[in-house]
Amino acid sequence: MHAMPCGPPSIAAAADGPLRLFVALWPEPPLRQALAAWAAPWVGAGRPVAASQLHLTLHFLGSVPQSQLPALRHALHVPAVPCSLQIGGCAHWRDLLVALPLQLPPELGERHARLGEALQALGLPRESRAWRPHITLARRHTGPLPPPLATPLVWPVRSHVLVASAGGYRVLASFGPGRRG
Repeated sequence: MHAMPCGPPSIAAAADGPLRLFVALWPEPPLRQALAAWAAPWVGAGRPVAASQLHLTLHFLGSVPQSQLPALRHALHVPAVPCSLQIGGCAHWRDLLVALPLQLPPELGERHARLGEALQALGLPRESRAWRPHITLARRHTGPLPPPLATPLVWPVRSHVLVASAGGYRVLASFGPGRRG
């Protein structure tokens, strides 16, 4: 299994230290670029999220000992049906500019639930807040919202990923059709 760098190479923790992890949907580069381009004129004084970092979080895991990675990689192989997300509108959440799915496909809700059950079986805590799927486009955003897209962006969702976070993101493993963690 090869890690796919999606941020600075300095993300790796000490050889035996914990990693800050989350499970996410990671769009292909053309969709990430389209999302960034849509938001760019509306970011204003906000801080845009780099296109290479755009994602939709399924589960935030927090600090996880590296010794749990083999079991975690095994657990994240859950049955997941491919689906499509349509992204076409934005919202303000506190000081965040977020892109939102027009609707949540049932297959994605099922994937989220199965992953949650697998994480809970490993003894990892689950978020107590309700899951609100979104893609953060900018932080410290106070300007107007981008207009809704006349033609929504279509995101074919096939796989989910395990990501390490420390000043940037690094995809550690991908899970889905034809993927190995």
